[in-house]
Amino acid sequence: MPAYKLVYIPGDGIGPEVVNAARRVVDATGIECKWQAQFAGLSALEQTGDPLPAITLEAIRGADATLKGPTATASGTGFRSVNVALRQQLELYANFRPARSITGIESRYDDVDLIVIRENTEGLYSGLEHTVVPGVVESLRVISSKASERIARFAFETARRQGRKRVTCVHKANILKLSDGLFLESCRKVADQFADIEFDDCIVDAAAMKLVLDPHQFDMLVMENLFGDILSDLTSGLVGGLGVTPSANVGDGAAVFEAVHGTAPDIAGKGLANPTALIQSAVLMLRFLGEKEAADRVDRAIRSVISDGTVLTGDLGGSAGTAEYTDAVIAAM
Repeated sequence: MPAYKLVYIPGDGIGPEVVNAARRVVDATGIECKWQAQFAGLSALEQTGDPLPAITLEAIRGADATLKGPTATASGTGFRSVNVALRQQLELYANFRPARSITGIESRYDDVDLIVIRENTEGLYSGLEHTVVPGVVESLRVISSKASERIARFAFETARRQGRKRVTCVHKANILKLSDGLFLESCRKVADQFADIEFDDCIVDAAAMKLVLDPHQFDMLVMENLFGDILSDLTSGLVGGLGVTPSANVGDGAAVFEAVHGTAPDIAGKGLANPTALIQSAVLMLRFLGEKEAADRVDRAIRSVISDGTVLTGDLGGSAGTAEYTDAVIAAM
C-alpha cells in the first residue's frame, strides 16, 4: 500500500513540540507516512503575511489527512481565527469531540464516555459581525436546513458505525423558535431514517446542568456551532481537561485533526508541554484512515502510561518532559 500523504501544521507556541511528539508516535506504529509541513497562524503571518496561506489550504485538500497544532488568535483584535477560516473554506462541517475517562487522571466521575458532534460552518460562531452605528454591533446567526440535516446525518451515521445507542439534539428552540426550531426539526427528520438508534432532545442550559450532575445520562450529543464550542469544553472538563482530549474536523474533501487547547506561550520551547491531546487526535486520524489496529495500539499505550503514573508531564502531576513522555508512550506500544 502506498504511503499516506499527511500534512502537518506546527502552529504556534507549544504547537511544534506537541506536533513533533504526535508525528513520532504515528511513525512508531509502522504505517507508511509521507509528511509535508505547512504553516498557519502567527508563524504563517510572520513568514508570508497571511495567517492562512492559499498553499496551506491546497495542501490540506490534496492530503489524506492533516495533523494541526494549536494556533494563536487574539481576543477582540488581530486576525480572524484560523480555525474558523479553515473549517469554512474547506467545508469541514463536522466537529467530532470524544470525552472518555482515563484511569489515573482525577475526575469527579468514572467511566465517562461521551461524544459531542458540532456543526462547524455556520451559526453565531462563524463571526459574521458588523458595526451598525458607533457603539452598536450586530452579529448574524445563520442556521440552514442543509447544514443542520448534514450534521444530523453525520451524527447518526457515526453513532451506528461506533455502536452508540442514542443521539441527543441540544438546542434552544424554546426561545430561538425559528433558527433552533429549524435545527431541531432537521434532526428529527434525519432521526426518522435511523430506527435502530434512539433520539431525544434537550435545551442547552438544561443539558449543561445535566452533564455536570451526571454525564452518564448522555451518549452522543449533536448541536449547532456555538453550543458545541462551549459544551465540548465542558465534557472535556469531565475527563481531565483540554490537555487530554482530542478533536477532529471532517468534511467531504478534507479532514483536520487537532488539539483544542491553547498555545501556552509561557512554556513554549521548554520541552514541558503535554502532547496527549494531539496524540489522541492522531488516534482519531488513524481511525479515519482505516488503521484501526494502529489506533488501538496508541490508545492503549497512552492509557497504560497514564495509569502507571511513572512518566507524566507536569500538568498530570509528574516531572517528565514532552520527549520523555512521548518515549514512554512509544515504548508502551
